[in-house]
Amino acid sequence: MRKISKLDNGLRIVTHSMPAFESVTFGVFNAVGCRDEHEEINGTAHFLEHMAFKGTKTKSALEIMEKVESVGGYINAYTSEEITAYWVKMLSQDLHIGIDIISDILQNSTFEPKELERERGVILQEIGMYLDTPAHMVGDYWLKTAFPNQPIGRLILGKKEIIKSIEREKIVNFMQSNYHPSKMVVSAAGKINHDEFVEQIANSMQNLPKGNLEERIKAEYKGGEYREDKDLEQIHLILGFEGLNYHDDDYDALRVYSAIMGAGGSSRLFQEIREKRGLVYSIYADIDSFSDSGTFQVVAGTGKNEIKELLPVLCDELTNSPKNLNEKEIEKSKAQLKASTLMGQESTMNNATSAAYQLLRFGKLIDINDRIKRIENVSKLSIEKISKKILSSNPTISSIGPIKELESLDKIKSRIN
Repeated sequence: MRKISKLDNGLRIVTHSMPAFESVTFGVFNAVGCRDEHEEINGTAHFLEHMAFKGTKTKSALEIMEKVESVGGYINAYTSEEITAYWVKMLSQDLHIGIDIISDILQNSTFEPKELERERGVILQEIGMYLDTPAHMVGDYWLKTAFPNQPIGRLILGKKEIIKSIEREKIVNFMQSNYHPSKMVVSAAGKINHDEFVEQIANSMQNLPKGNLEERIKAEYKGGEYREDKDLEQIHLILGFEGLNYHDDDYDALRVYSAIMGAGGSSRLFQEIREKRGLVYSIYADIDSFSDSGTFQVVAGTGKNEIKELLPVLCDELTNSPKNLNEKEIEKSKAQLKASTLMGQESTMNNATSAAYQLLRFGKLIDINDRIKRIENVSKLSIEKISKKILSSNPTISSIGPIKELESLDKIKSRIN
């Protein structure tokens, strides 16, 4: 059972009672991400997330970790394009410790200069790790190419030169200017009492930052190409198109289409490109949706010689897909999505996260039966319609590796259109 309360300061609190469990996942999900940054401070949202664990007015960085880990709990955070989240997972009897820690770091972080300099080095190492991991970077470069010169297309980690020089005051100011109770959702799932939890949050989160509520710059998909010729064993490749925002009526039809094309070993792309032709080890399709835009991608890794066959086959599969859909694969893909949705109900983390995202994105909770019904209502006609729309957008291709035999973007466009 899920319940919602709202405090006078605008903070929304949602709980999902799972009495059969002994643990609770609890987090504060904040509608702030890298697309809320100005270009000159790119990476600040992520830097801020790191600094939140580096000491408050009453606790050192070590004490924060010790308090959680001494009761067997786990604490972490993440930053995305649109959301920053701080969360803990622990036994329900120890939840008060998690509430104390999370509320403390959101209200009383000191951003002590020595800790900041140490964490600056940690983030630079993290950036270096990602730069050395082409499977990760090819996705970041794809998004940057699809949404050029826009906040949503910038790297979440930021650029090295910015991280090296950004001042403490800009990080503190970003928090004070962008965090606000009405942009936050406190969500907990597991063995929890709603009324008691609300009272604890109301008592502990009275001094949250009260930043601005300005609207974001609207994302505008462009498309294009990123190529990096690099001496690697594989070409890391993403071919993608403009997708849908999560408010779109055809959102679930696109999910089913993505599953048909590239979810699992029986999907079209896996069967044709890996199983029949042996051109890849991994290939899959995926979507990502934002508040005002989205993407559809095919992600693959292949050899420098295999790329010559891979691209024509991939383009043919995409081009022909709206024309030859069949009910069997549609029903199979619907079953995959329904099963994934229902099995997600067995996770406290998934339940806490999904409830928070629903409130942040739609302003309400969406019943699980409604989510399943929307998947079931997807028709062959709606999939054909959305696949044609997606594939008619300007493609974006990102590639890293030995790409001398990779076709030009114009050639790829001609194959699709």
